[in-house]
Amino acid sequence: MRSRNSGSHRRLLSGHDDDPLGGVANLFDVAMVFAVAILLVLLSRAPMVGALSASDSATVLKNPNEPDMEIIVRDGERLEHYRVSENELQGSGERLGVAYRLENGEVVYVPNVATKSSKR
Repeated sequence: MRSRNSGSHRRLLSGHDDDPLGGVANLFDVAMVFAVAILLVLLSRAPMVGALSASDSATVLKNPNEPDMEIIVRDGERLEHYRVSENELQGSGERLGVAYRLENGEVVYVPNVATKSSKR
């Protein structure tokens, strides 16, 4: 003698998905999203790849046009760090170039180029 509820209970237990690999498709979707995220991170860091080479030169301005501006210069293995100060300096020296402020606010430094005729 079977009870009326045991038949419906068996139908619930036996009713499963026809595709046994349905869960693998979800894992594939997650892997694709992860791969795209990694590619985006790598592409966003692409301009910094040249800065990692030990033979290259690079200049970085930190906080430009601010009172606490810093200039970091890397020439191969050598690294120099300069801080802008409001203190006035005195002394004698050699003119190295000229700086110009453009209409858009950028500052361009033009170094003096020593030619053979100017050395005589």
